[in-house]
Amino acid sequence: MMLSVAVRHRLGGFVLDAAFETSGRLTALFGPSGSGKTSIINLIGGLTRPDRGRIVVDGRVLADSEIRKFLPKHKRRIGYVFQDARLFPHMTVSQNLRYGRWFTPPAERYNDMKYLVELLGIEHLLDRRPDRLSGGEKQRVAIGRALLASPKLLLMDEPLAALDAARKAEILPYIERLRDEIGIPIVYVSHSIGEVARLATDIVVLSGGKVIASGATSEIMQRLDLLPEEEKREGGAVIDMSIAHQDDAFGMTVLHSAAGEIRMAAVEGAIGATVRVRIRARDVMVATERPKGLSALNILPGTIIDITPDASWLADVRIDCNGQAVVARITRQSVEALGLHAGQEVFAVIKTVSFDGPSMMRGSLPRS
Repeated sequence: MMLSVAVRHRLGGFVLDAAFETSGRLTALFGPSGSGKTSIINLIGGLTRPDRGRIVVDGRVLADSEIRKFLPKHKRRIGYVFQDARLFPHMTVSQNLRYGRWFTPPAERYNDMKYLVELLGIEHLLDRRPDRLSGGEKQRVAIGRALLASPKLLLMDEPLAALDAARKAEILPYIERLRDEIGIPIVYVSHSIGEVARLATDIVVLSGGKVIASGATSEIMQRLDLLPEEEKREGGAVIDMSIAHQDDAFGMTVLHSAAGEIRMAAVEGAIGATVRVRIRARDVMVATERPKGLSALNILPGTIIDITPDASWLADVRIDCNGQAVVARITRQSVEALGLHAGQEVFAVIKTVSFDGPSMMRGSLPRS
């Protein structure tokens, strides 16, 4: 399904002037607070009417200022999950879920309640009221309610922002399952690079109300210059790898991809299962010769694609490891001392302990 957005809209002193197209299974709108992310999904969802522009979902025009068309939100078949769950406090979980079905004619309903309840792991919550649910449980119920309306598109506005780390870890696998199993495209708002790297198939980067880049997650994650200053430490490469071996003796899993072999703390999964790994640029060292006598276990041979100095004392070195790019963020002094240059054969060195929970995720994310 293709989503096409080209809008201009003023909100007080803020001007949103954004255009992008995506067919991703989960497209993340990423950027700092105030960049226009929520404004865009409010326009897509019909909560706001654009001053000028056009919004089309799968060939269906939702808004077009040229022909003065604006489809009301209740006719758009779009589900919306807000930052706060917004459940009806006087209803049970079961009643909240069924409420979503009332707005869709029976002949157009495609989501089965029993299946969604199992998918979201909320079978044991059906008789409870919202005040007896945790934050993560409330969000799962809110997602279920939105999906039971059988939408054509699901909008999620920072659904994890109000949750602590434990509740985020609880709900992330369910969002991954939605992305992979439900078959409904999702537009997901976030300012967390860890969330985006884990969930998104595609990313639209916003700054000051404008789209500054868009594309596949694997491509955008390498562009450290696109990230807010506070998130640059979290940027780098995203690589899909398969489980090659479980090393029980040392409590490790050996992963394999075209880039080479990587060892990390043990992850559950059958041989051949896909694991998506985020290799942060700050965790990569560059060596001009294959290292010896080194504690770091992960050494990937490659060729320097390019070197991009930033405005301060650092430089980003992009390395082609047999067709898969790895980024190293090192000092400009190191670049000069090692004589690094494009086309040079080098080794990307990554410490095993750099792969923590937020740096890996289950399941591959090919583009739709």
